[in-house]
Amino acid sequence: MKAIAGKFVPVMITPFDLKAGIDYNAVTELVAFYLEAGVEGFFANCLSSEMFSLTEEERLALTQHVVKCVNGRVPVVATGSFGLTVEDKALFTKKMYDTGVDAVIMISGHFAKVEEGDAVLLRNFETLFSLTGAIPLGIYECPAPYKRILGADVFKQLLKSGRLVYHKDTSITHQNVKAKLDVLKVAGSSLGFYDAHTPNTLFSMQRGATGMSSVSGNFYPEVLVWMVKNANNPEQQETAKWLQGELTSVDPMIHQAYPMSAKYFLEKRGLPVRTISRAYALHLTPDQKKEADALYSRFLGWCNRLGIQPVGL
Repeated sequence: MKAIAGKFVPVMITPFDLKAGIDYNAVTELVAFYLEAGVEGFFANCLSSEMFSLTEEERLALTQHVVKCVNGRVPVVATGSFGLTVEDKALFTKKMYDTGVDAVIMISGHFAKVEEGDAVLLRNFETLFSLTGAIPLGIYECPAPYKRILGADVFKQLLKSGRLVYHKDTSITHQNVKAKLDVLKVAGSSLGFYDAHTPNTLFSMQRGATGMSSVSGNFYPEVLVWMVKNANNPEQQETAKWLQGELTSVDPMIHQAYPMSAKYFLEKRGLPVRTISRAYALHLTPDQKKEADALYSRFLGWCNRLGIQPVGL
C-alpha cells in the first residue's frame, strides 16, 4: 500500500441483475472500465456498494471477485468492521483479508456509539488491533451508521499503533482536513490519506493528501484521475482551478438519488449497469434524468478541454 500522491480510488457501486442479485459479469466490466480510466486503486464493499444491503457472504464474494478481476494491477481495500462486538468485527476483518485485499477498512462509527466519547473509540480500536495480528488496516469516516469524524488528536493516537495504512476522510471542512494532514506530516507516516469530498480536491491535494476517493468517480473517473494528477502541476493551475469550479458546481446534483444516479449515468456511458438498487427504492424522476443527461453533455465538454478521450468513446 505505497502512498504515492496523485491517486484516484473509486468507491465502487454494485450492479444488480433483474432479481436484485449481484451481477458479477457487470462487476467485471466495471472494473475494466475503471482501470482503463486510469484509477490507481479500488475501494470495494463500501457505502456506494450498498454494503449495508448485502449479506455477509455477498460482501465477501463481491470483494473477492473485484480482487480477482484487478489481479494485482492496483491495490484493493474493503470494509471489514461488521459484527455486534469488537471480537465479531475482528473475525470478519480476518475473513475480508482472506479475500486477497491489500487492507481492511474500519468504519469509525462502528467503534463507539454516537453518545460515547473518544476514550471508548480508542479502547475499542486498541482491542481490534490486538485481535487482528498484522493485517493492514484503514479507517473510513462513513456516513452510516452515523458519521464519526476523527479529531486530529484521536487521529494522531491511532497512527501510533503502526497498523494504519489507509484513511478515507469525510471531514468536508478545510480546517479538519488540514489538521489531520498536518498530523501526518509531523508523524512522517506513510498512511494514504484520501479525501471523499470532491469540492476539496485542489485544497487537499495541494496540502499533501495522497489522493481522492469520491462518489464523483462513479460518473467520470477519467476527469478525477486528471484532477489528482495535475492538482500540483504548476503548468495546469488555471485549468485545474476551472475544473474544480465545474466539479463543485455539479456535486450536489450527483448526490441526489445516489447510487441510482450513478447507475443511470454509467448506463448512459454504455456500461451494463441497470438502474436497480437495494439502498434506493425509487426510480429517478424525469427531472433527475434530465439533469443527468445535461451533466453527461457537460462531462464531454470537460474531456474536450482537458484532451481526455472518454472511456468507451
